[in-house]
Amino acid sequence: MIKVQKLLTVAVLVAVFCTNIGAQSESGASTPTIRINTHLVLVDVVATDKHGKAITDLKASDFTLQEKGKSEKIAIFNPPGSQDKGAARGLGPGIYSNRPEYVTTEGPLAVLLLDTVNTSFRDSAYARRQMLQFVRNQYKPGQRMAIFTLSNGLAVLQDFTTDPQLLYNALVQYLPKEQEGKAAAAPAVANVANADSGRGNSNSMADSFNQRIQAFQNAQVAYQEDRRIEITLAAMRSLARILAGVPGRKSVLWVTAGFPFSLIPEDRTISDTELAESLPTISQLSLGTRDSGSVASITRQGHAGEIRLAAAQLASAQIAIYPVDARGLVSGMEETMLDPKSRNLDAMTQGAQARISNVTSTQETMREMARETGGKAYINQNEVQQGVALALADYPASYTLGYYPDDKKWDGKYRSIKVKTQRDGVELRYRRGYFAIDPSQLKDQKPEQAIAEALSDQAANTLVTFLAQVKPGDKGKLGVDILVDSNSVTAEDVAGGNKKLNLVFYAAIFSADGKMLGNQSMKIDQTFDANTFQQVQQHGILTHMDIDPKPGKNDLRIAVRDNHSASVGTLIVPLQ
Repeated sequence: MIKVQKLLTVAVLVAVFCTNIGAQSESGASTPTIRINTHLVLVDVVATDKHGKAITDLKASDFTLQEKGKSEKIAIFNPPGSQDKGAARGLGPGIYSNRPEYVTTEGPLAVLLLDTVNTSFRDSAYARRQMLQFVRNQYKPGQRMAIFTLSNGLAVLQDFTTDPQLLYNALVQYLPKEQEGKAAAAPAVANVANADSGRGNSNSMADSFNQRIQAFQNAQVAYQEDRRIEITLAAMRSLARILAGVPGRKSVLWVTAGFPFSLIPEDRTISDTELAESLPTISQLSLGTRDSGSVASITRQGHAGEIRLAAAQLASAQIAIYPVDARGLVSGMEETMLDPKSRNLDAMTQGAQARISNVTSTQETMREMARETGGKAYINQNEVQQGVALALADYPASYTLGYYPDDKKWDGKYRSIKVKTQRDGVELRYRRGYFAIDPSQLKDQKPEQAIAEALSDQAANTLVTFLAQVKPGDKGKLGVDILVDSNSVTAEDVAGGNKKLNLVFYAAIFSADGKMLGNQSMKIDQTFDANTFQQVQQHGILTHMDIDPKPGKNDLRIAVRDNHSASVGTLIVPLQ
């Protein structure tokens, strides 16, 4: 890793850089993005009447906001549509950016996520047909949508677009695959002891045999459940990195048959009064109660810290999850009813009861996921496409409220939120709380691992924003100039009124199949006097890297990490 000792010529270099590319990107400075490290909490509120019609004329004075039962002062208020932006000018040849204005402009911003990790092949195929019908019959011009899939990881099927034909073509080409490992409760083991009764020690031998088989099945369940949790958590982290830098509320329409966890780990302790106030419709059961087996419950408990962090990242990124049940109208008795021999009073076997319980559990987890992020669950409906349409309809009714909590101790604990309005007949929907986690203060941070995960994302990360120019360099190298937006990074105050920046730049070549072929990094860990830092604020932070190109059709992936805030920005540049 190279440490840059001096940037005395930064103003000159920036001037040259801006002469080459600045004219194509003068669509206006990026809107400063508020991060969780500023300890400003943003709460998106959907306001409708009792018929679900958007109410768009509320003012800041119409709202009151409480955290843990105490009133907070509303410092930021954005009514519906206030963060819409015009289209950015096109960038010149060889110039790329992950700035929000190149991701989205006006109108709803939504991600349609087709989840095959937590959904059977049959249900995934049904959901795909429903999404094709939605794009063909109900998709409205001006809605900006991307289509992601979740299998072994989060993949981009179609980047953000307002063109319904592109969305339709992407769905036509997408063919769901059978799950690699189906996570379910361990099947019942036949009672060999009953069959062999009266044979001396056969009972104890059979019991031992049954126990060994049950232990093996439990291990399978635990492994499958653990994989589902890890993949789902990684997808949530990736969504937060991709969407966090885009201002305003973002909707993720998560088409699935269930989530392997809820966003409130079972060791969260709250009072009965707080529970009734903040989560009035949730029966706060332990994870073990909600799952068909204690093995899966223990597996989820092992990920409690990761779940809290993912919940905090979703909240900071202003992401609302709209779970859409890919199974449509489901009761849990479908498998029983498909077998004609079981259509009698004996059909309600232990297995059937377990399936009914599982359906109830997964649907409640979907509702809880929606409540905790400010979305809405769409379950037990045959027309899955209607759930997607209803989620997009929330955009015209979305307000953003921001406040600085009176409680300055960022201790990682859960804090409940309650929003009220003085106007009669208004129904409000918003996320019910957040975990007070500061990513920059987390112990045992692994920056290299975080960068590797960000570079593996198939869409640009937007927390740290920058422009990049890629062109042939000297001696067969690939020259990369990177200009970081100063408003997307954090400066540390040091003695004498100086400011310190601590950034790491990465450039890596990836093959078409996602294999890293080569990489290089550079670090800026430097203190600036007031005059130089003012120039940095005005022009940005510029650096240059030379990369060895590799043969073949590859991608150049650029990443910038702000070590003060633990925020990362990435960009994917196709190489010819």
